[in-house]
Amino acid sequence: MRQIVLDTETTGLSAEGGDRIIELGCVELYARKLTGKNLHFYFNPERDSHEDALKVHGISNEFLRDKPKFSELVDDILIYLADAELIIHNAAFDIGFLNKELERVGKKPLKAYVSGVLDTLAMAKEMFPGKRNSLDSLCDRLEVDNSGRTLHGALLDAELLADVYINMTRGQEALLIDAGDMPADTQAVVVQVDLSAYVLPVLPANVQELTAHHDLLAQLDKSSGGKTVWRQLAVV
Repeated sequence: MRQIVLDTETTGLSAEGGDRIIELGCVELYARKLTGKNLHFYFNPERDSHEDALKVHGISNEFLRDKPKFSELVDDILIYLADAELIIHNAAFDIGFLNKELERVGKKPLKAYVSGVLDTLAMAKEMFPGKRNSLDSLCDRLEVDNSGRTLHGALLDAELLADVYINMTRGQEALLIDAGDMPADTQAVVVQVDLSAYVLPVLPANVQELTAHHDLLAQLDKSSGGKTVWRQLAVV
């Protein structure tokens, strides 16, 4: 499945109040692996950022003066996002801004172009109730290196969120970019080892390990909304 991890930076907090998107960062996942096919744009918002927003993203009004307007790049953005599942942290915020930008150029709401939206903030609140679930907090909790994040940036935050999402869904320990198929002239070396003389010990799980295992299964089942394979098999 094709997924796009998406983040925006804006001039302020209110799309309805006239604030605009100034940066869009997208990271593509296919079959839960980074593809390297990312999308990153800065936009001229045709207005200045609020002082509080400048403290968050550090993108100056002067830097954005010569950047293209959202309307000039909207078709490229929609082609890139087409039919993908979007992964967004606090999705309502970014979707609200994107829908307002699309409305300004006479386009349909974003849901008309994508297959769905997954909100990692909602996921985190279910998995870690009562805890801080900001992107930085999740990076610390899930041991994702965010040492390069001194200010918010759409592309960097999308890259961090991709790693957070993979860790939250227990798919793999880290994200790897596919290197592609090996060259045709690469020679494989096959070494055969006779294991018939070895007796492999069977180590049963102790009580603590079994408890931890059941707790993990319960977390996975909860995060999937009760759609895990073992629950379906138990019903059968």
